[in-house]
This record gives sequence, C-alpha cells and structure tokens, in this order.
Amino acid sequence: MTDPRYLAVKLLDKTFRSGSYSNIQLNAGLDSSDLDDRGKRLCSAIYYGVIQRRISLDYVIGRLSKRPIEKMDSIVVNILRAGIYQLGYMDLVPDNAAVNESVKLAKKFGKTSAAGMVNAVLRNFIRQEKKIYEGKIDNVKAMSIVYSCPEELVKSLTNDYGKEFAFHFLVHSVEKRPVCLRRNQLRCNAKELQKAMGGIKLLSGGNPELPECSQVIEGGDITAAKAFKKGYFHVQGLSSQYCCLALAPTEKDLVLDICAAPGGKTFTMAEMMNGKGKIYAFDLHEKRAELIRKGAERLGLTNIRAAAGDATKYNAELPEFTKILCDVPCSGYGVIAKKPEIKYKPLSDFARLPEIQYSIAENALRYLAVGGEMVYSTCTVRKAENDEVVERLLREHPELEPVELPELLLRRFGAKATLSPMYGFDDGFFVAKFRKTRR
Repeated sequence: MTDPRYLAVKLLDKTFRSGSYSNIQLNAGLDSSDLDDRGKRLCSAIYYGVIQRRISLDYVIGRLSKRPIEKMDSIVVNILRAGIYQLGYMDLVPDNAAVNESVKLAKKFGKTSAAGMVNAVLRNFIRQEKKIYEGKIDNVKAMSIVYSCPEELVKSLTNDYGKEFAFHFLVHSVEKRPVCLRRNQLRCNAKELQKAMGGIKLLSGGNPELPECSQVIEGGDITAAKAFKKGYFHVQGLSSQYCCLALAPTEKDLVLDICAAPGGKTFTMAEMMNGKGKIYAFDLHEKRAELIRKGAERLGLTNIRAAAGDATKYNAELPEFTKILCDVPCSGYGVIAKKPEIKYKPLSDFARLPEIQYSIAENALRYLAVGGEMVYSTCTVRKAENDEVVERLLREHPELEPVELPELLLRRFGAKATLSPMYGFDDGFFVAKFRKTRR
C-alpha cells in the first residue's frame, strides 16, 4: 500500500514546482493511489497543512539547519516541512513517529545522505520545545512568520482595514474551517437531510437569516452520502450564501449570473426562487458551464439555463434582467483558509484585475432593466478590487444608486460589506448592491 507521508511529500514537491491548485493535485494523487480512508486523511492533513504553514515551517528550518534552505534539494525541504508540521501542529502524531518516518522518507526518495540532517533538524526542534516563534506578534514580520502569510499581504490587509482586522483574518486563515452546506428546501426538510447523510453529522439552524445553511461537524466524504446523490444539498460557504441573500431574487425575477461556475450561487438563487422564474448562468468556458448544468440536474433545478459566454462582451441576444449577480474573478485572498496556495501569489499578479472587474461590472449593467438591482461581489479582501471598483462604478454611472443590504449586513455595513471572520463569517467576501434608476 502507498505510504501516505511519501505521497504527501511527492505531491507537495509537484505543487510547489508547478504552482498548480492544491485540490486538483491532491485529488489526482489520492485517486491514483491505493490508500485506505485513514491513509487518505493523513496524506491530506500533511499536504494541506504544509501548504498552509509553509512560511512558518521554512522559518524553523532556516533557524535549525546549517545549510540555507534555498541550497537544499526540494524533496529534502518538503520532507523537513512535513516532519516539522507533524511535530508542531498534529497532536495525534507521536514525536518519534514523525522523526523516524521522515528519516525513512529521505532514504526512500534516494536522499540517504540527507537522512542524518533530517534527523538532527527534527530532534533539535523537539529539544527546543517545538517553538515556532518567540516574541511578540506585534509587527508585520512576526505576523508573517506565525500565520504563514507573505509580508506584502500582511501589509495590504493592515493598510486597508487596520491591524485588528488583519490579526483576526490571519488567525482564522490557518484554522480548520467547517464545511458549509446549503439544504435544497425544494427536495427535503432538515430532518430528511440529516437522515440521508448517514453517519455525517450536521449543525443546522444556527443562522435565522439562512435557515437552509448547515455545518458539517463530523463524518466522512459528503459527496458519497445518499443525500448528495438525491440532490438534497450543495456545498456553499456562509459568506457566499449571503451574496445571494443580498440580491434576494424571487420567482418573479429574471436573473443573470454573469460569472457563474461552478454554480453554487446559481443553485442557491434558483432555490430561493422556488425553482421558478429563470436564471441565465454564464461562464467563459463550456466545460465550466457543463458543471452548472450537471449540478442543476442533480438538484432538480429546472429554472437554470447555463451556457458559455464572455462576461466582458455584450450579447445583444440576451433580454433585460431584473436581478444580476456580478461575482467577478478576483485574487481570492478571502478564501486562503480553504485554498492556502493563493496567499503565496504576489500582489503584482493581480495588478490588472480591477480593470477587468470594472469591465465585467460595466458590461453587466447593460443588461440591467430600469428599476432592476445588481450585486457586485468578490471573494477577496483587497480594497483595490472591492471598494475602489464600486466607487468608480457609482462615479461613472449616475444612473446607479446604492441599495441597502439585508438587515444583518445593513446593521454593520450599510450598502456595501466586507465580510470576514472578524464579523462571524467563514470567508472574506465583499458585497455591494446597486439599483438602476434610469437609462
């Protein structure tokens, strides 16, 4: 049987070399392995944990190794990262197991000459009481090390929202976040959902504004549950569900979801509309549009029409819409707890995004009927992609007026909101709402 630690290190090396998405790499690796469920859980925990804590782990390696990390073999570096992660963050893994298995990995990968160094670094870490960082967490460098976040992103968060916001956001970014589900109220009630989940336990009814939202608190693969196959739910985070609540579509509306894939918000809106009305859901690539169609079919949602379409180009064949969700492509920094590899991308990679986002939003407005409403949203926490785009829209389009958000968001934010763990949300999201008052 495949060694889960070996597979984790192999996948880590491949991920860091290629810069590919972690979920794609991991799923492909696990699918091609012969690991049992326990092995898959261990492999996944180490793999995601190392990606999430890479800066912290590299700081420890740099402190304990005589050889600079940039001069080490990449496989050896990932063996050390995985070993330190198990020692420092996985309480259920015995220290001896973490050390001994790491030494074995060095030999298994043909890095026998590095086995002694791996052993020495890990045992020194244990002798130093497995301390990651000593000192106050009161500056950018310390926050970067402790919460494994590049310094430029720490500075960006602090400059945009202040130190308290940055601190809360970074603390939550390295914590395990619960999986949230959206119950399909057109097919089941809460009791029927829980019964069809088998041994997977849910926490439901915790949010009066989103009674269909549940958290997975215990269990295995939710997509293997009978409830999934019956279309009783789809996976969707709390913040993402609030985007749909902000738009508040009804069965009387004609809705446009202009950047829809993989379809979570489309499905939620279709359910809010009681499976009536009509939603046009577009994404740039046909393969992603097909994801929406398949999801809608599983959930029994017949009021969704999904197709490929370029959100930056006007399609004169489309009708006017009474509600539009403009959830634009973004840097994704708001969801780094779930997709940790995103935080290591430099801010310069996203320099052109605000212009693209504005172009998409401006094009979406061409489809909006007079009196209609549009929500602009992202899953990032950068003001350049959020507040500044919205301010430009209002400045350059006098036909728009801001619209108050639902009660819970309105009390805290008004007409636009940066959702974050600091305010009780699971991810960092931005939501703003407009109404078209004239042509």
